[in-house]
Amino acid sequence: MQFGIFTVGDVTMDPTTGRVPSENERIKAMVTIALKAEEVGLDVFATGEHHNPPFVPSSPTTMLGWIAARTERIILSTATTLITTNDPVKIAEDYAMLQHLADGRVDLMMGRGNTAPVYPWFGQDIRQGIPLAIENYALLHRLWREDVVDWQGRFRTPLAGFTATPRPLDGVPPFVWHGSIRSPEIAEQAAYYGDGFFANNIFWPKEHFQRLIHLYRERYAHYGHGTPEQAIVGLGGQVFVRRNSQDAVREFRPYFDNAPVYGHGPSLEEFTDTTPLTVGSPQEVIEKTLTFRESFGDYQRQLFLVDHAGLPLKTVLEQLDMLGEIVPVLREEFAKGRPADVPDAPTHARLRARRDAEAEAAAENPAG
Repeated sequence: MQFGIFTVGDVTMDPTTGRVPSENERIKAMVTIALKAEEVGLDVFATGEHHNPPFVPSSPTTMLGWIAARTERIILSTATTLITTNDPVKIAEDYAMLQHLADGRVDLMMGRGNTAPVYPWFGQDIRQGIPLAIENYALLHRLWREDVVDWQGRFRTPLAGFTATPRPLDGVPPFVWHGSIRSPEIAEQAAYYGDGFFANNIFWPKEHFQRLIHLYRERYAHYGHGTPEQAIVGLGGQVFVRRNSQDAVREFRPYFDNAPVYGHGPSLEEFTDTTPLTVGSPQEVIEKTLTFRESFGDYQRQLFLVDHAGLPLKTVLEQLDMLGEIVPVLREEFAKGRPADVPDAPTHARLRARRDAEAEAAAENPAG
């Protein structure tokens, strides 16, 4: 399994001090957080993509390219790449370039985006969100796998004899996760292509996401990619950790109560009872995270949100130190009883090895 963190890049007032960081401070803090994530042994750093205040990560490839130059091991991902409002040609070229610069340490999470005003800023209509996601990804998928593409669709100008440059590193496109919190069409899309499905289950009860993941697993098998248990699943999560539970709850409560998304709504206790949010000791984080396998089956990637709601950078870095202690335990516990046929999390090296093995098998059995 891969363990990591994701950020939405919100610029939010610290409710305990009244201070709001500048955009520059927040951007630099996200870089510092990514570097710390590698230092403490996490596998993945993922950034969202937003084009509206109070969020700053409007150019994920710029940020991830800068981080790539300063890291050696950590996988650099997106927590959302807006497949609906970005041109798939630009996505194909930008992320292939990043893939080369990062020596393959790149993957993407495709998402539709749910901020209605953003769509017209990029010439699109949110009412076409699902058709846009389906058509744009179909084109992106081809652009990374075909050297010359002829294409015509509903939402962009046709392509004739087009080659996206640079070509993917080693001829292996970045791995794609399709992220969704509510749309069965996106689970179906992920299954059709044999891609990963990421259920960012941080807001709603698990039963909702169990249905989406079950659909994805069954359709993954239907399309001939493997058994339902071999489907590639990722999950979201949120943690706030201190050595003892009382300190964690006391310190995090004002941030929770005033968080931009769920503040002034359910109580902290109600939210932790019904969602993956864990506020407590390291052992409580371990115990709750391990229950995710009971709910969703064996899966490949676990990302935690740790830097939202106005939490100061110093506190976030302390959280990462705690995760550095927690994750080795989670690795060991998740490995216990994991069936041998459940695939490992995708990496560039594994995807390249699989491609080579399939090519070798085809060469040995050309009639097959």
